[in-house]
Amino acid sequence: MFTINQINEAHSNEKGKVKFPVYVKEIMKLGVTRYETYVEDGHTTYFGKNSFKIVSEPIYESLSVSDQPDKSQFVHDLKDHQQGGKDYLAFCSDCAKSGVEKWVVDVSKMTCTYYDKAGNEIFDEKIPTLQEDNQLQKSTEMHY
Repeated sequence: MFTINQINEAHSNEKGKVKFPVYVKEIMKLGVTRYETYVEDGHTTYFGKNSFKIVSEPIYESLSVSDQPDKSQFVHDLKDHQQGGKDYLAFCSDCAKSGVEKWVVDVSKMTCTYYDKAGNEIFDEKIPTLQEDNQLQKSTEMHY
């Protein structure tokens, strides 16, 4: 099926990081059907067809995930991250403070769902297509 190295390569191109919708499309081509990223240490479990599963290594020091979810703060932090206000590690730290244990990306549905420690959904969003993402970028740029 696919390897962690192939997934890591999908994260970047010759100019650096690619946009999230492009990344999701690339890993879909590799055969990833969904993945779960854990806020505690950044490790991710990737799933493919026929019960295929691989797990990445942790990518940062352990964070303590709050037992008290704060959806409004999380949504604020998510939007800030998506608009370039915070890098990935800062976003993960914010997730921990807001009680987000993990997020699950379903590549066929193009959704990303965030969960607390009890398995309750905190927030669910549609991953924009590249065209939608570009339109969003343009509309955001016009407001500056």
